[in-house]
Amino acid sequence: MLDILAITTPIFLLIGLGYLAMMLRLFSKEQVQGVGIFVMYCALPALVIQALTQNPLEEVFNPQYLLAYGLGSLLVFLGTLAVMLKLQHKPLAAGAIQALGMSASNSGFIGYPIAAMVLGSPAAVFLALNMLVENLLIIPLALILIEMGNQAGNDLGKMLHQTASRLVRNPILIGLMIGVMLAVTGLTLPSPLAKTIDMLANAAGPAALFVIGGTLYGIQVSGMATEVAQIVTGKLVLHPLAVFSIFLLLPETDPLLLSGALLFACSPMISIYPLLGQRCGMQAISAASLMVATLSSFLSISLAIWLISHNGLFAIS
Repeated sequence: MLDILAITTPIFLLIGLGYLAMMLRLFSKEQVQGVGIFVMYCALPALVIQALTQNPLEEVFNPQYLLAYGLGSLLVFLGTLAVMLKLQHKPLAAGAIQALGMSASNSGFIGYPIAAMVLGSPAAVFLALNMLVENLLIIPLALILIEMGNQAGNDLGKMLHQTASRLVRNPILIGLMIGVMLAVTGLTLPSPLAKTIDMLANAAGPAALFVIGGTLYGIQVSGMATEVAQIVTGKLVLHPLAVFSIFLLLPETDPLLLSGALLFACSPMISIYPLLGQRCGMQAISAASLMVATLSSFLSISLAIWLISHNGLFAIS
């Protein structure tokens, strides 16, 4: 248990440092957002490029991982959406937001730093794979459904075009495209540029965790307990179980792939969740869910590490 705490405690101490910096007014909201922009537009794309250029391409784009993690996430999204619409009679946009909160992990800001401490260098490869699932499948699907719910009767083609336009400007996907191009062509970056990318990649984990902590400051949970509990339980319990179950159904599951997928799935939802919730009047619920899920993920991630280590899937040094 002490070994597990040695892994998880520094992660949440960094989150707490960001929260404390905001509470003591050492940072303003705008300054924390600035650090977040640095992580999103500089550090994480560099990390993805690093992962794609330092590993053989056939190891990076692992079909088994993409199938299991992608299908598990999609099943949670569609199952949640069906429950929200059919049983709880939620509007389409609200149902899509809740489904998104349960099926899209904060892979870059929390999943990667934790997986890097547990698994080492393969964590960057898993990050690249998760970014494909989240940015090309789950998030676009949610955005399309939210727009359909908010603008019933509008041209579907226009909504698809708007979603595609956002995707091509996504810095993570741009990093993926650059990394794939370099990996396929065999080109190597000049040494100064390669070292710059390495430095940016190394900054991704600590800076991302600090941003999460600063973002959580000031969020209120009162009056939303039922909906918040649903979203948090779905994200930290149902999502990992779905991904884990799909992996078990596949033949000859690689223990390293299973371990990485489980750690990422046990992470809380994406950090932009409250911003997307704002599109259908669910910003407060989304923000409260993000805070509760982030704090609760200390338990879910610790439990995942304990279960995996005691089943011999990987050794925690």
